[in-house]
Amino acid sequence: MKAVQYRTAGAAPEVVTVPDPEPGPGQVLLKVTAAGVCHSDIAVMSLPAEQLSFPLPLTLGHEGVGTVAELGAGVTGFTEGDAVAVYGPWGCGSCAKCAEGKENYCLRAAELGIRPPGLGAPGAMAEYMIVDDPRHLVPLGGLDPVRAVPLTDAGLTPYHAIKRSLGKLVPGSTAVVIGTGGLGHVAIQLLRAMTAARVVALDVTEEKLALARAVGAHETVLSDASAPAAVRALTGGVGAQVVLDFVGAPPTVASAGAMAAVEGDVTIVGLGGGSLPVGFGTLPYEVSVASPYWGTRPELIEVLDLARAGAVEVHVETYGIDDAPLAYERLHAGLVNGRAVILPNG
Repeated sequence: MKAVQYRTAGAAPEVVTVPDPEPGPGQVLLKVTAAGVCHSDIAVMSLPAEQLSFPLPLTLGHEGVGTVAELGAGVTGFTEGDAVAVYGPWGCGSCAKCAEGKENYCLRAAELGIRPPGLGAPGAMAEYMIVDDPRHLVPLGGLDPVRAVPLTDAGLTPYHAIKRSLGKLVPGSTAVVIGTGGLGHVAIQLLRAMTAARVVALDVTEEKLALARAVGAHETVLSDASAPAAVRALTGGVGAQVVLDFVGAPPTVASAGAMAAVEGDVTIVGLGGGSLPVGFGTLPYEVSVASPYWGTRPELIEVLDLARAGAVEVHVETYGIDDAPLAYERLHAGLVNGRAVILPNG
């Protein structure tokens, strides 16, 4: 089968031919319908070889949907042909966090060598993939697989980040979304669907801000050194009760802290390498700073339910598997407006 692999540290991903996988006991073989292209992949491929925590080559793709092609011995609950989404942050399934459905915070994954597909285990950017356990599959329930696949990360991650701050997103509050790409443009829709907050979107081009307005942002601001002052002006000097940074670079993280209100939440989601000092006098009083990771299995079900209700729809660009390296080039250059999706069998 064809697969998109990261084969050599520092090199671009390649389309290669590898053996078709076969499911072992307890596993599920998926025929992949669609796989998302994410900045996290680029972050991983930017690491020096000594910082990689898994061996190469690696089949990419941590956002995946497909149809069940074959069930391993002992698997129940699904039948061949079922359309499913893959829950990506795999855990042990038995620790205290996994028991809550929080496999994204599994306490034993590192110890046991359990890694997410596309981020250590073979991922979805191939004609077929192995899912380690049927509990990591969620029925699509009639959703368009191409538009649904980004919801497994680009939907789930902002949903998880927003849920932790729902108590502050009351009528009259302001939520800022920094970076309106794959995750950010979904976050805007989730904020509109889940809260009464005014949504202010920040990005570096008018094209991206146009998408932000199209999906529901009340206000848009160019993301530059003047952005914190602009947000404070929009809020009468108070600042934003919640700031969600989907870039995470040092300049955007600094802006996030500068525009937060007293008792506000700053949530750093992006992998841009920025950090925000916390200490008396460095931020407004009682500002909370967090860096969450992905989301829980129950939350993925909730995100898909929101999509079925028409509350969220991902703007996608589609590519055949042979054009996957081009999709990564476009993403790295900031040319993807929304989410790039690979169709391995399309």
